Amino acid sequence: MLKWLPARTKSSLGHEALAYADTLHNLARYLTRSESDAEDLVQETYVRALQASAQFAVGTNLKAWLFTILRNAQLSRYRSERSKPMAGVDDIAATAEAIQDAPSSHDDFSLEQTKRIVGNDIEAAMRSLTEDARTVILLDLEGLAESEMALVLGCPAGTVKSRLSRARAALREKLADYAPEGKRE
Repeated sequence: MLKWLPARTKSSLGHEALAYADTLHNLARYLTRSESDAEDLVQETYVRALQASAQFAVGTNLKAWLFTILRNAQLSRYRSERSKPMAGVDDIAATAEAIQDAPSSHDDFSLEQTKRIVGNDIEAAMRSLTEDARTVILLDLEGLAESEMALVLGCPAGTVKSRLSRARAALREKLADYAPEGKRE
């Protein structure tokens, strides 16, 4: 039988939940494609979590619970703003143009410039994935098990496994230029 969180430990749940602020923000930034929207989404996640703190079962995974709240909050926002154009498309296009215009020789670049280009390529590849694929990759990077991801995403573990496999393959394809010569598909 699950023990439900007593009201007097609501503040301790809040303190414990704050440990995941950076992790939640990273996921929110990729889901929203905007720094300010990500901050708003994380804030909304914490508000919802504190309001629903009585529903949190002691002994369950707080991180997965918070990710679920964040994802549901984002889905609610997405549904209400469906008709608005996607934020960040211009940034991705500008990044792609800069990469195409860059000289092919890395000898001319400093290490910092090279890191920035690679980082931009990775970010552009991640943003080009579907929201489901991007989410499952980010949850995997955060170290969640497939069963925990299934709870966050609200789908069976088998679905998570196949989404993760497809997302990794798509990301690998988009970043094929960075694969060692013998490992290219």
